Amino acid sequence: MPQPLQPFLHDLVTVFSAPTQVLSGQHGDIGADVGRASAEGVLHADVRVLSRVVVEVDGRPGEHIATETGTRTARFTTLLREVGAGLSAVADATVRLDRERRVEPGSVAERLQLSSVLPTAVTVAVTVTFAADLAPVASIKMGRTGTPTAFAAVGDRRRWGDDDIAATLTAPGATWSTAPDGTGAVATWSVVVPAHGSVDVGWALEVTDRGGVVVAAPDRWAPADLPPVADSRVAPWLRRSLEDLDSLRMARPQAPGDAFFAAGAPWYLTLFGRDSLWAARLVLPVSLEPARGTLRALAALQGTTIDDERAEQPGKIMHELRRGAFGLGSMSLPPLYYGTIDATPLWVCLLHDAWRAGLPDPEVQALLPALEAALGWLLEYFDADGDGFGEYLDASGHGLANQGWKDSADSVRFRDGRIADGPVALCEVQGYAHEAAVAGAALLDAFDRPGAERLRAWAATLAERFRAAFWVGEGDGRYPALALDGHGDRVDALTSNIGHLLGTGILDAEEELLVARRVAEPALDSGLGLRTMSTDDAGYDPLSYHCGSVWPHDTAIVVAGLVRAGLAEHASGLVEGLLQASVAFDARLPELWSGEGRPVPYPASCRPQAWSAATAVVVAGLLGGADPAGGERGAVREA
Repeated sequence: MPQPLQPFLHDLVTVFSAPTQVLSGQHGDIGADVGRASAEGVLHADVRVLSRVVVEVDGRPGEHIATETGTRTARFTTLLREVGAGLSAVADATVRLDRERRVEPGSVAERLQLSSVLPTAVTVAVTVTFAADLAPVASIKMGRTGTPTAFAAVGDRRRWGDDDIAATLTAPGATWSTAPDGTGAVATWSVVVPAHGSVDVGWALEVTDRGGVVVAAPDRWAPADLPPVADSRVAPWLRRSLEDLDSLRMARPQAPGDAFFAAGAPWYLTLFGRDSLWAARLVLPVSLEPARGTLRALAALQGTTIDDERAEQPGKIMHELRRGAFGLGSMSLPPLYYGTIDATPLWVCLLHDAWRAGLPDPEVQALLPALEAALGWLLEYFDADGDGFGEYLDASGHGLANQGWKDSADSVRFRDGRIADGPVALCEVQGYAHEAAVAGAALLDAFDRPGAERLRAWAATLAERFRAAFWVGEGDGRYPALALDGHGDRVDALTSNIGHLLGTGILDAEEELLVARRVAEPALDSGLGLRTMSTDDAGYDPLSYHCGSVWPHDTAIVVAGLVRAGLAEHASGLVEGLLQASVAFDARLPELWSGEGRPVPYPASCRPQAWSAATAVVVAGLLGGADPAGGERGAVREA
């Protein structure tokens, strides 16, 4: 039997309002082709509650001609050329079907409108076939399906599920029957389409979820002040990105007011430490609210003990939160997992940046215990082997092999293509840690807490060690290595990671200029964003996940770093590449795309993705003359 394959996503239509999302084909049907791996379905909080929705008129699907999509809505137009054939003297199609879909948290509704220009009324049978498999999102990502689920008749409704999660279908005016496989359901309407008129039918889904670990944010989010930008490409991109970010806002049921950005649809529609932190940080120039909620939500789950299965340590910020274990191949992650090396320093940096951007002192004071715990983790657990650098190594045997933002198993490679042995000390993580120590010291001073001088001394020592251990090459060709491997050897691939060092304070001015020149060179700048790995490296593959593809958030972080380092002139090519990508991808940037310099999608890319959407805020701020991160990274606010 062939190995199941991860389903492609790029050509699917995604409409969503977290924690509910609908993925369908361009024609609007869900799961119409059951002979292949498919991510199509109605998913709610990591469970697929509907795996099939197929519309037919008089037993035929019609011919799809148009799709219009928003964040929460979609409209699909189909021509029904067989209906009323012979009743009109014109060759054009005379009857059409428009499906209007709307998604809200916990609900999906679809209106089916049939319209006609025929001179006489026609009667048609409209059927919608439904099926469900209650597959967990991890199984779907692996290309697997769940077990077909029987629907129960409850009055004029159909219901399925259990005490954990259940769903109910209504279809006013329809006659219900059981699907041919004996599990799903078919709703049928006998409809008279009037001459030169239209008629509507429709169905709705409601989800009851008692076992979810995330819920919808209780209110909508829209930044009040957006920078005016002359470039006409920015407005549609920024508008769509902000709509997507609003729909990605979620909270934990225990603290519904602490909203954060879920990482992305469909696989990551939940709390992710690194992703949620970076997304909140990138939009900080236009809104404090995401930072406020993200900081609180993550502080509530901060590590308190040592647990290798969960990769938990006291003071550590978590990596991801799921309703159940998440398994992919040999990897199996517990529902609450802490396997990230960078979320903790990034949490400290976000708190400092939010404070500088105006987070009120009482709110900062409430987070000081979490800050001190995070700084304690930085000093005690960050450097696990005592070599002076922060590194990671999965101690469970089934966790993430790589625990930086490039977390695929093959992402840390030498220039000759060899994969590095762990434990791995990533270059950008040292920069984040340096910035966090300095920023944390500023906060401790400002709020009259002890420990600031120790942190500053620790940061200064880290910078000295980094300068001595990480740099490779000679003269003006020098650059920081991607990482140090478990043997202390420099992993000498040239990667986008080095751009994350800009503005963290770990580099001096001369070193920042060397890095700026590198990220602007054609080997890394694809013309459509920053490549994750140089074309000169043996491991380069433009359609790999992390070894040559372009990730827009990665590009935006580097652009913001160049600005803060006073090297904005080196950012122009990267900014132009993102603008071109925003047009090529219809104002909704995917998680990543090919590094070949053409808008070739990475076919399994999530879309939308929170930090990809937040990229629009960085570019708009830069072109509008605003600081793209609300302040100077690496600097500290005076008490």
